[in-house]
Amino acid sequence: MFATATTAWLTTRREARAESDFPPEGEILDIDGTAVHAVVMGRGPDVVLIHGSSGNTRDMTFALAPILAKSFRVIVFDRPGLGYSQSFNPDGETIVEQADILQRAAARLGADQPIVAGHSYGGAVSLAWAVTRPENISGLVLIAPASVPWETPLDSFNRVSSTSLGNALILPLITAFIPDWYVETALENVFSPQKAPEGYARHFGPSLTLRRASMHANAKQRANLLGEITRLEPRYPEISVPTEIVHGTADTTVGLEWHSHRLVDRIPEAELIELDGIGHMPQVVAAPEVAAAIERAAQRAGLR
Repeated sequence: MFATATTAWLTTRREARAESDFPPEGEILDIDGTAVHAVVMGRGPDVVLIHGSSGNTRDMTFALAPILAKSFRVIVFDRPGLGYSQSFNPDGETIVEQADILQRAAARLGADQPIVAGHSYGGAVSLAWAVTRPENISGLVLIAPASVPWETPLDSFNRVSSTSLGNALILPLITAFIPDWYVETALENVFSPQKAPEGYARHFGPSLTLRRASMHANAKQRANLLGEITRLEPRYPEISVPTEIVHGTADTTVGLEWHSHRLVDRIPEAELIELDGIGHMPQVVAAPEVAAAIERAAQRAGLR
């Protein structure tokens, strides 16, 4: 009983500190009763940025969004259940549901036909947006996108964390007791073979991801993703907007050959830019190259 109470106290305190240290960067929109966190900066054609798994707006506002804001109006969203956007599906928000609510949030901000750019899992959401909301997009930029059905099983952490039992028993222990060095090591693994840039962790706020609700929402979404991609993939040839794909040759998280080499042939007139030696985080470590791909999409869409 004492151990349970101590864990609950430490968990609540750590989550409160995370939200105090890393408050919302932008505004909270009410989209039919669901809170969606949006950061808006810059002027010009509209670009929506969608972060990947376990992320939040801060992943995009560290490097990429400030570059783009010099010539675009940039809208960065927290995906449902992550950062400060509200979860609304107890079984895990599908990529189609996420595309729908983020599109409506963009329209609320006056972006009816933005360029949509998504990283990793956010790339899957961006693909769903392009397939299911074709009248509400002018260009598509996919950054190391999870896009083609894969054969490897879901990792044990997300498999357990997606369940009600894991949410009740395991996630509070992680939130309460996981040491800072472990989080820093996990960041380095995501960035490999590069290192996380100086100041990235202080800006990104990994402790936001370690909140129980965020881990549970993320795990449910990850658990459902393979089936959703399998159903969406046959519709990729329907995508008609200018499409740029940016992928690092050293990405071991979402493999270039398995995903983007196959994807580029499925989308009419898609262009693939391979970044030599870059891992899974080009939106951070190769932000100018990603910004250049977004600029090309804007030019191809007639926005310049």
